[in-house]
Amino acid sequence: MSVDSATVRRVAGLARIAVSDAEADALVPDLDKILGFVEQLAEVDTSGVAPLAAVIPISLRLRDDVVTDGGDRDAVLANAPQAEHGFFAVPKVIE
Repeated sequence: MSVDSATVRRVAGLARIAVSDAEADALVPDLDKILGFVEQLAEVDTSGVAPLAAVIPISLRLRDDVVTDGGDRDAVLANAPQAEHGFFAVPKVIE
C-alpha cells in the first residue's frame, strides 16, 4: 500500500492533528516505511506460535490469605493522634 499526501491529511484529520501541506509531504515516506514494515510482519508464519502476554514467563507470588491480628480496635486506635467513640477523629473539611 502506498501513501500519498491526501491520505496523510485524512489520517491527520481523523486524529484531529493539524498538519500543513509541507508536513504532510514530509510524512509520506515515513508512513510508507511503517506500512511496509507492517506488511512484512503480516507475511511471517505464526500458526504454530501460542499467543503471549509477555516474552518471559511471569507468575505472581501471592501470599496466603489468612486472618492476622486485626480486629483489636483499642490497639489500632492507640496509634491514632485523636480518637473519638472508637473511631479515628479527623478535622472537618468544608469547601
